[in-house]
Amino acid sequence: MSVRASVLAQFERVAQEQKKTLAPLTDDLVLLESGLDSLCLAIIVAQLEDALGVDPFSAAEDAEFPVTLGDFIELYEHAAP
Repeated sequence: MSVRASVLAQFERVAQEQKKTLAPLTDDLVLLESGLDSLCLAIIVAQLEDALGVDPFSAAEDAEFPVTLGDFIELYEHAAP
């Protein structure tokens, strides 16, 4: 499974588990408008670390949290081994 597909699957899975209404997943979707809260995003990051074996937020000292879903996916694509 590609990094993009893994990220999208985690967003959908967490939204369902947390009973959140998820906005359509497009690259320009602003994460704060996704329908997910900070707890959901933290769960996604933790699950992606397990699935992909990388946490780009701890791997880079100057990593800023991405604004859009496209930025989020790109962060993981560049961090994946």
